Amino acid sequence: MAFERLRHIPEPEQIIAEMPVPADIVRVKRERDAEIAGVLDNRSGKFLVIVGPCSAHDEDQVCDYVSRLAKVNDSVKEKLVIVPRIYTSKPRTIGSGYKGMLHQPDPAKGPNIVEGIRSLRRLHLRAIRESGFTAADEMLYPTNHPYLDDLLSYVAVGARSVENQQHRLTASGITIPAGMKNPTSGDLQVMLNSIQTAQHPHVFTYNGWEVQTSGNAHAHAILRGAVDRFGQSIPNYHYEDLVTLHRMYVERKLKNPAVIVDTNHANSSKQFREQPRVALEIMQSRKYAPELTRFVRGLMIESFIIEGAQDPDDNVYGQSITDPCLGWDDTVTLLKRIAQYV
Repeated sequence: MAFERLRHIPEPEQIIAEMPVPADIVRVKRERDAEIAGVLDNRSGKFLVIVGPCSAHDEDQVCDYVSRLAKVNDSVKEKLVIVPRIYTSKPRTIGSGYKGMLHQPDPAKGPNIVEGIRSLRRLHLRAIRESGFTAADEMLYPTNHPYLDDLLSYVAVGARSVENQQHRLTASGITIPAGMKNPTSGDLQVMLNSIQTAQHPHVFTYNGWEVQTSGNAHAHAILRGAVDRFGQSIPNYHYEDLVTLHRMYVERKLKNPAVIVDTNHANSSKQFREQPRVALEIMQSRKYAPELTRFVRGLMIESFIIEGAQDPDDNVYGQSITDPCLGWDDTVTLLKRIAQYV
């Protein structure tokens, strides 16, 4: 095989022992997990907003952003549950480009996955300590989840991963909500198959063990739009899309029917400034249909301190180095407007 061994990856237990979770953070995570689950299973009247940069590429900048979110939270916490988006692994459609902190803890240097694992754990620990927020991350590599299992309160399975059996089975064994995105084709049945799989128990191989899972009752849908065969974006956040998905959910008799809508990606046609318009249309749809008020439980928003995106070499503080994001002032305005609808 044409594999060159570069470094041995430490076991999760070793990394966790190096950076254990203090008792106060254990308590914060337990409370946050319960609060987020309560939104998704309708025990809470609050609304979930998963918001943050497309990718987390710098610890200081991400923690600055998350601390700002904590201050905004004071004015919306009666209506919203804010979950910072701290995505440390990035899928790349054609394989090139920045793959996230896991691969490159320093975007200006080459890949170093061992140091990347340590860096992302340090980042999540610091973000919780400074803001009181546990975060969401994308489960791009299922075998890496144990490195952050005791810190995260939400995971997303992306559009290119949602058909993968290992992602589905791993999601069945985690104890936090798992959002399953529709694939880039837009096939809702594929997404629902993933949710149904994740909600059931399984026996399979995982990180060198034969394991058994109990099923994840809080696996749910994420609508992110689709792309047709010509590469054109097809949004799926409109009223009719939401009603159709709700009907499909009911027909399947899935547990805790819930959908979160991604306001960017194909739903905004990759026009990041369209996210407020998309978000507010979704909130209007919830307002006029009682079944959607119970079903649409949250939004995903890509946002950072400085709007837009940059090349990694530009070194603009607080600006994304992957997909362009909404700027800070627009984000604050949008969060407050969303809260008014809840």
